This record gives sequence, structure tokens and C-alpha cells, in this order.
Amino acid sequence: MATIADWIEGARPKTLPNAIAPVVAGTGAAASIDGFVWWKALLALVVAVALIIGVNFANDYSDGIRGTDDERVGPMRLVGSGAARPGAVKLAAFACFGVAGIAGVALSLVSAWWLIIVGILCVLGAWFYTGGSKPYGYAGFGEIAVFVFFGLVAVLGTEFVQAGRVDWAGIACAVAVGCFSSAVLVTNNLRDIDSDGETGKTTLAVTLGDARTRVLFMVLMAVPFAATVALAFRSPWALFAVIALPLAARAAAPVRTGADGMALIPALRDTGLAMLAWSVATGLALGLA
Repeated sequence: MATIADWIEGARPKTLPNAIAPVVAGTGAAASIDGFVWWKALLALVVAVALIIGVNFANDYSDGIRGTDDERVGPMRLVGSGAARPGAVKLAAFACFGVAGIAGVALSLVSAWWLIIVGILCVLGAWFYTGGSKPYGYAGFGEIAVFVFFGLVAVLGTEFVQAGRVDWAGIACAVAVGCFSSAVLVTNNLRDIDSDGETGKTTLAVTLGDARTRVLFMVLMAVPFAATVALAFRSPWALFAVIALPLAARAAAPVRTGADGMALIPALRDTGLAMLAWSVATGLALGLA
């Protein structure tokens, strides 16, 4: 029987920067055009955090019943380890989606009704990443989905619900955060490249191979700092985001030097921390602008 600690680890708290960062960056973009609304930012954060925890539980459930997690390294797998019943993990996933849905509908009612459709697409994207008969995460589209949902949708959605519009600075932030988020998944899939290949999970890393996946990671980590240069035209303070560069370099070191398996877990952590540091620094810079 899974303990509370097992459930917390199964929720994968180390992925929370993927939820917090886009809301912080989007709020900064909204503030830069005089659109900051604190309670809307808070609701957007609830949506993002509930969605990512729901995604993690949904992936745990779907991968677990398929046997994909049987030989995995890394964080606790509730279903794969046998610690929790599949039905309980599935219920936890949908409970999280329900929380995200309630907060999302509240935002939609005070912003734009069509955001409800966007929210539904987000939940469907979360479930069918590894769920259903033909999960798109098993066909190499996971990184694209992460870029869209935790980059473009999350950042621009946060800016829109507060400011009523999006602008070029928000788009720059969305691309940057989307690249960071995709880099997190690339690292995760690089770590699991052998076990995924054996179980028929054809991730982008499996398709590209080890060497090209490492190159992709380096490119994704470079894009946010190019965005920093562009954002300096909105506010010179945006250059302060270079404080995330040491974290990004530390995250890239294991990938660049050929580390694999458990040795890539620090890269996962540091990529998320670099994303969070970049987003906080950029969000504050844009807000002060």
C-alpha cells in the first residue's frame, strides 16, 4: 500500500517548475502592459499546478498498466512498483484535472468563454499523452505537446486572462518557457532511451538517437537566452535573466559529457531550476518595466 510519501513522490514535485514558470513569465508579460491582476494569476497557477500533477498521475497509470515502467530508473512509479492500485492512481489524475477545470472555468467566465475549449484540449492532451490506444507520447510528439501546452498556452493564457490581450513580449516568454519545458522532457526521454526502445515507446529521443537528442537539448537550452536579448528591448532589466545561465550550464553538463541513466537525474532537476530562475527574473523585469 502506498504511503503519503509515495503519493507525493508519485506526483513528481520536481516537475512543478514546469507549471510555476509559465505563470510567472506570463504574469510579468501582463504586468508590462499594465494588465496585472493578482487573483487571476493565482487561479492560473492553480490550473497549471493541478494539470501537471494530473499529467504525472495519468502517465504513471498509463505507463504502469502497459508495463513501460517495469524497468525504468528515476522517481517513484506508483503503478509500476505495485505500491498503488491502478484505479486509485487514475482517480487521482482525474481529481487533479477536475481542480484544474474548476479554476479554468472560473477564469473563462471573467475573461473569454472560448478558454473553456482550450482547457478541454489541455486535459485531453494530458490524458492522451500516454493514455488511450494510440498515445501520442509513444509516437514522438511529447516534446511538441509540452512546448504548446506548458509554453505557448500556459504563458499566453496567463497573460491574456489578466491583460485581455497578448503581445510580442508574451510570445517571446512563451517560446522560451516552452523550450525549457521541452528540454526537461528531452532529458527525461534521453535517460529512458534504452528502456523505452525495448518496450515500444517511440519517443523523440528513441527516433533521433542518443547523439542527436543531446544536440537538441543544447539548442532548446540556448533559445531562452536568445529571447532574453530580445526582451531587453522591452526592459533592459530583462538581461538580469542571465542569472539562470549557471544553472543552465550545470544542467547541460551531464548531457554534453555523455552521462546516461541515473546520472541524468541532476540534469532534469537543474533544467527545471534554470527555467524557474529565468522566469522569475524575466517576470520581475517585465513587471518593473
